[in-house]
Amino acid sequence: MNRLMVNALNVGIAAALAVGLSACNRSADAGTQGAQADASAPAAAQQPAGPQYAQVVSVTPVRSSGSAAHEVCHDEVVNHTAPPKDQHNIAGTAIGAVAGGLLGHMVGGGKGKTLATVAGAVGGGYAGNRIENAHHQPQVTQSVERRCSTVAGTSGKIIGYDVQYVYNGVTRTTRMDHDPGDRVQVQEGVTAVSDAR
Repeated sequence: MNRLMVNALNVGIAAALAVGLSACNRSADAGTQGAQADASAPAAAQQPAGPQYAQVVSVTPVRSSGSAAHEVCHDEVVNHTAPPKDQHNIAGTAIGAVAGGLLGHMVGGGKGKTLATVAGAVGGGYAGNRIENAHHQPQVTQSVERRCSTVAGTSGKIIGYDVQYVYNGVTRTTRMDHDPGDRVQVQEGVTAVSDAR
């Protein structure tokens, strides 16, 4: 029995050594894989998985180069002044001359009478002219006239947007067909592809 126990003890020690050795190998493999994982960790930090975004700095609308002139019309009241029918005041001058001549003829005698008649006619003519001129009232008529003018306009429509954005500390510009908002999604090669509000 002594011998049987020694043999069983030898088998037990051999089994314990085998199990210990295999456990040692597994822990050594795990350490090697951990070191490899640590070596690849910086590469994974440089290229994060999933979509990447850049911060938009400015968005400038781009317009088509075209200016369409258009006509602007409005109604305007216009005053027209008609000249008097007797512009030279002939009637007033004639009536004043006759009246002044008659008054002058009544004054004086002889050659003085003729001189008074002539002076009365000249003075009466002048006075009649001024009186008729003061009584002229211009004939004012109003009419509504349509006034039109051509106004140059800039009706260029928006054809795109120049978008300036920052990605990895570098500022870039791209043209997009819409306003992207405050950030844009970028792909490999740093190209803005879509908006992300």
